[in-house]
Amino acid sequence: MPREGDQHARETAEAVARHSYGKLVAYLAAQTGDVARAEDALSEAFASALTDWPLHGAPQNPEGWLMAVAKRKIIDMVRRKKSSEKAAGHLRLLSEEMEAAAEASAEIPDDRLSLMFACAHPAIDPGIRAPLILQTLLGFDAATIASAFLVSPAAMGQRLSRAKHKIREAGIPFRIPDSSDLPERLDAVLESIYAAFAEGWSDSTGTESGRRNLAGEAIWLGRLVTALLPEAPEALGLLALMLHSEARRGARRNANGDYVPLAEQDPAAWDAQSIEEAEALLLRASGFGGLGRYQLEAAIQSAHAIRRLTGRSDWEAIRPHSTKRCQTSR
Repeated sequence: MPREGDQHARETAEAVARHSYGKLVAYLAAQTGDVARAEDALSEAFASALTDWPLHGAPQNPEGWLMAVAKRKIIDMVRRKKSSEKAAGHLRLLSEEMEAAAEASAEIPDDRLSLMFACAHPAIDPGIRAPLILQTLLGFDAATIASAFLVSPAAMGQRLSRAKHKIREAGIPFRIPDSSDLPERLDAVLESIYAAFAEGWSDSTGTESGRRNLAGEAIWLGRLVTALLPEAPEALGLLALMLHSEARRGARRNANGDYVPLAEQDPAAWDAQSIEEAEALLLRASGFGGLGRYQLEAAIQSAHAIRRLTGRSDWEAIRPHSTKRCQTSR
């Protein structure tokens, strides 16, 4: 039976992993230019936490503790790999840069959006962008991602490793693009998030819990993007679209597990809170101009969702955009 201290340490580590994993990886990757090394260092830091915290108690600033340990791990990795005088100079510079960045602010900067843009860079194969974001931002292992995207764990692991190698060797920048490049690059980020959501949504039997979780994590990523880019209308539209779709999950199956078409679903079984949030997001998006794909698809969802108030879908609003209807309109 685990000791109380062990349990508290594990719960604290799990909470930090859930809320801060991507933030810590993004910061370390931005400092080193190496996503794989950042992940390895943070993994070792979490392992150290599970050994140290039960003995000495969880620190007041778990994020800061993990960051300090991960930085030391990275420096140790470089030291083990390189021993030349030139490498020693690089190591010293790396150490000084990371320490200076840490001293500049007690708060760890949130570089997660920059990491997403790196993962969705045009140089990265479009087919691996969504899995790469899921792993780097959420800490999913290759086997979990492989199961969701219907490939073997070995193949997914190889593809993820190649993508991280590409980021390092090509010097792909960890930054939010300039305003002139932002729309095109943001599209790639949003497409990657939507691809992850679609994988979670496409559970045809309603029994694959991993896929359902994938949809929830995609919504979490959508919230992250809108928090960091609150005036991006298509980001708001994508989050609204996902929330409208997810609101109907509980109504898609009857008591026997059989699929229920949208027209036959009971609106009372839809999640009213998610629908209301989606409507508010659409309203916000409309104030910024630039109507796009995700806003249109979310608007179609909205026209169906009105049935919970009026008893019928707004078909007059739906028909002009029927050719744009997405998979999740089911």
